[in-house]
Amino acid sequence: MTSLICTLQDHRDDVNWCAFSGKLFATCSGDKTLRIYSSRDFSELPFSPLSGHGYGVHCCCFSTCGQFLASCSTDATTMVWSTATGEIEAVLEHPGRSPVRICALSPDSAHLVSGASDGTLALWDFPSKKLRRTGAVNDTTMVACSFSPCSQVFVSGSTYGDMRLWDLDMNQLHAEKNAHDLGVTCCTFAPSILSGSQVVQFRLASCGQDSLLKIWAVDKFVSGGYKMQLLHTLTGQAAPVLSCAYSSDGQLLVSGSVDKTVTVYDAVNAVLLYTLNQHKRYVTACCFSPTSPLIATGSMDKTVNIWRLEDGCTDHERTPASRSKLLVSDWSEGDVSAWLVEEGLQGLVDKFRANNIDGTELLSLTKETLTSELHIESVGLRGKLLRKVEELKSDSVCSGIPDEFLCPITRELMREPVIAADGYSYEREAIDSWIGTKNRSSPMTNLPLMTTLLTPNHTLKMAIGRWKTNH
Repeated sequence: MTSLICTLQDHRDDVNWCAFSGKLFATCSGDKTLRIYSSRDFSELPFSPLSGHGYGVHCCCFSTCGQFLASCSTDATTMVWSTATGEIEAVLEHPGRSPVRICALSPDSAHLVSGASDGTLALWDFPSKKLRRTGAVNDTTMVACSFSPCSQVFVSGSTYGDMRLWDLDMNQLHAEKNAHDLGVTCCTFAPSILSGSQVVQFRLASCGQDSLLKIWAVDKFVSGGYKMQLLHTLTGQAAPVLSCAYSSDGQLLVSGSVDKTVTVYDAVNAVLLYTLNQHKRYVTACCFSPTSPLIATGSMDKTVNIWRLEDGCTDHERTPASRSKLLVSDWSEGDVSAWLVEEGLQGLVDKFRANNIDGTELLSLTKETLTSELHIESVGLRGKLLRKVEELKSDSVCSGIPDEFLCPITRELMREPVIAADGYSYEREAIDSWIGTKNRSSPMTNLPLMTTLLTPNHTLKMAIGRWKTNH
């Protein structure tokens, strides 16, 4: 299920785009400004809003490290901002001085591409902020652009309805002429890479004025050729679909529509999971947080909604029986407090809550930390608590685990699953160690990994959480 956790109402005109980094959240609007918030509590940063564009801001995106924010505008510029100070780092004037409708940064932050109303594309070297290449598609407006997860190619979409694949020399690798009738509105690559012996495959989502959301396979062959094939057509919305975005693990897909709805899909199986109805006008923007199960949606109603993808029971809903089915390390602070009461240690509840002791912290407690950090002076109380913790450790046995929940390297239940470039999920610590010692080969295929980029698999993590709750 999903829940609306907050609504941001700071813009004075349509919200055109929104984007997350690891720690920040940004929005841009027809009111000529960008606003930056902490993604922890969605408080606006002191230097926000960012003012510098002369006309409405159409798009914004963070560099992978979160150090920079790029934005583009009808004023024919793409601006680069420092997220530490809010200062303008660079102003990139689009060739031909046409209104810039879209901009995108490559995952390796080496390149930035901008697309304009006259059909031109500009590829910039991002570190130096110098123009590298230009390209164009005649008689159309560029409105969509996304880099592949390997950063070596990018796709563009236009109001003519076509999508085109380009390399970094602005050579057209493939053209999908009738991708969306009446025009493309947005396109985005999934962050994962699927590798085989003869082909590397990317997944691409696109949406358009035809009210459709489509999922494509983009194959790169050893020979250097590319092929694009339609896999799924999603019809969950009744009007033009204006925006779409993948989750950081590539498992979920969100879209926003003129029908005022937000839809969330299982991107792998092309199944509609949720339809969210909260905005009062067209939903123009949507994105996932890369670090937590959050979705942001922006609208012509001038608001941004932040949604949480819920998983399992909340603290106050858990019974002792349901809590006992969880691994202790997955207990929340509320679970720990409830356990203390059950064990006759209710006098410690306030102290534990004040120190944010959850299940993981509980299992790591020692006599020294109880004395020096929690200031529990009673020897008997410390001894009783430590005995109870040892009992929990000995009782924490998990059996009959589905194989897909086990890390292929350690064969243990995954706690922080991530997707590697080979398309398989691993425990983060295990694959980090593997990459560091095995010369970047895949543990499953023995083929070289095209990138060491690891993306959190939030969907798998939620599935593991549900399984643990039920077993």
